[in-house]
Amino acid sequence: MMQLYFASTSAYVRKVMVCATVLGLAEEIHRLDSAAHPIERDERIAAFNPLAKVPALRTENGICLYDSRVICEYLNARAQGGLFPQDGDARWRSLARQTLGDGIIDAALLARYEFSARPPEKQWQSWANAQLQKVAAALAEVERQASGFSDRPHDIGLIAIGCALGYLDFRFAELNWRTGHPLTAAWFAVFDAHPAMVATRPHV
Repeated sequence: MMQLYFASTSAYVRKVMVCATVLGLAEEIHRLDSAAHPIERDERIAAFNPLAKVPALRTENGICLYDSRVICEYLNARAQGGLFPQDGDARWRSLARQTLGDGIIDAALLARYEFSARPPEKQWQSWANAQLQKVAAALAEVERQASGFSDRPHDIGLIAIGCALGYLDFRFAELNWRTGHPLTAAWFAVFDAHPAMVATRPHV
């Protein structure tokens, strides 16, 4: 059985588990407790990933994989799935969308860490604002593309974007990202109701 260092609040772990669920592999993954933190290193995770970040997966053959992009591609190959288009423009579009979704998560995490991980006297509001500006720009691009999105999580790019939007709902509800993004909001209302998304929603 595969082993995965898991955190229910991580959008990147969610991305892996959405892929695993869609591919029919979720029951083949043993979830290990973790406490990933930007400052307080969890040495348990480091046994799989020297960066001590989740997600970190070990295959039955003992190969350690880390970064959600690598793990998701491994799961897709293992299941002979179609989450990663193989040819032409469809492949590059899907990978670019994955980077867009991951970029939203990255920027949102940096903004959150500025206040959750730094002591008050060292917090920098301008830094957090700059990260949230990246989120806003990425959301504008998602809105531009949303009319062409499928409402099912059968593509890694859409899975990444869906997990990013779910993370904003979870950690940045005050952004009210749906305001000004009606096409994205309408798409996500259907996409987020898919069983693979429902089963992996973040919780404390």
